[in-house]
Amino acid sequence: MKKPLVIFGFGDIAQLAHYYFSTDSDYEVVAFTLDAEYITEIFFCGLPVVAFEEVAQKYRPEECEFFVALSYSKLNAVRKEKYLAAKELGYRLASFVSSRTTVLNEGRIGENCFIFEDNTIQPFVTIGNNVTLWSGNHIGHHSTINDHCFIASHVVISGGVEIGEQCFIGVNATLRDHIKIGEKCVVGAGTLLLADAEAEGVYIGKATERAQVPSTKLRRI
Repeated sequence: MKKPLVIFGFGDIAQLAHYYFSTDSDYEVVAFTLDAEYITEIFFCGLPVVAFEEVAQKYRPEECEFFVALSYSKLNAVRKEKYLAAKELGYRLASFVSSRTTVLNEGRIGENCFIFEDNTIQPFVTIGNNVTLWSGNHIGHHSTINDHCFIASHVVISGGVEIGEQCFIGVNATLRDHIKIGEKCVVGAGTLLLADAEAEGVYIGKATERAQVPSTKLRRI
């Protein structure tokens, strides 16, 4: 028998959470919830949407688990706030780990994690609470990802890396081995980090510039 699950959210992330939990987990999504002032529809994905202020009365924490399906808005602070609020109500926070990911760290994965397909999590990795790993990442051995982080797709985190709380790591970023990323860092898409990153730092790789030759002048394409 599947465990009932309530999802906080009403956007793309919530729709994805509904899809993944419904097709690849032991959970059955029974409702969505949102702060009352933001509710514009009473159904989402064919399920009822209830005010967060009333959710514990309608879907009791003793009977349902909870998942906060939000993105990295305000350096993951919004997702962190709702994660803590759900815990205050007494809910157990569920995690989703795709059956199509490789997990070799003996399950050291916290609550309210959203781990998509094709991730490789090597031995001795520790993943904290409320962490999102989008698809296709490499998390190297003995690395630690602390709470409330968001790792976008195709990131390479080499062995022995420590990532502080509330960090965002962009698509195709590469982190060399045995470095520390301070809390609330933003590491942009395609960035190569070879040394420690200070807390609240912003690290952006150089974007590719347009060539002076127009595409119509290229002879081999």
